[in-house]
Amino acid sequence: MFRLLLVAGLLLLPSFSPLAHAEERPVILILGDSLSAGYGLVHPSDGWVAMLEARLRETGSQYRVVNASISGETTAGGLTRLPALLEREGPELVIIQLGANDGLRGLDLDRMATNLHELIERSRSAGSRVLLVGNRLPPNYGAAYTQRFQAVFEAVAAEARVPLVPALLAGVAEHWDLMQPDGVHPTARAQPQLLANVWRVLAPLLDVNVAR
Repeated sequence: MFRLLLVAGLLLLPSFSPLAHAEERPVILILGDSLSAGYGLVHPSDGWVAMLEARLRETGSQYRVVNASISGETTAGGLTRLPALLEREGPELVIIQLGANDGLRGLDLDRMATNLHELIERSRSAGSRVLLVGNRLPPNYGAAYTQRFQAVFEAVAAEARVPLVPALLAGVAEHWDLMQPDGVHPTARAQPQLLANVWRVLAPLLDVNVAR
């Protein structure tokens, strides 16, 4: 009888397996499009998001990255998917990297701004902090439209009081040798620069060393 009670007691003890411990780590949820999904890259480990995971490990950070990015995603699509992601992952921080496809498809920029605000508010309502990642459009869309597009991110970030990465492709889109033939997606060689653009703003939020 004593042996049976001992076994039963052990079964009721909390699990301390490595997997259970890993799941308790705070989550960074990345809600993005093809630029974060690694479109056109041969190896997923070449993408900036995978590099972010490696950087966090190097700094000793306990954060775990969940990449919920999908090629072709718009701000409206992100709004549809976000509630389930927030409920399932319970992220400490949500990185919103959406809007490029809204701009490329010529969707209404006021609606894009409204969607970004809603993404931020839903994340906050779930107890998550937010980092917004902006972008630029190719110059063939015309100066007036491209400037209005980029201004959306700046306005939303200021109004919602969230930190902003001004342009994910800064230092990359200007160099054709760092872009894939479509002129929209960066190559594997460009991914460290994408990570650098995000890391400058992200690192202070995580209280880790930014000088990398």
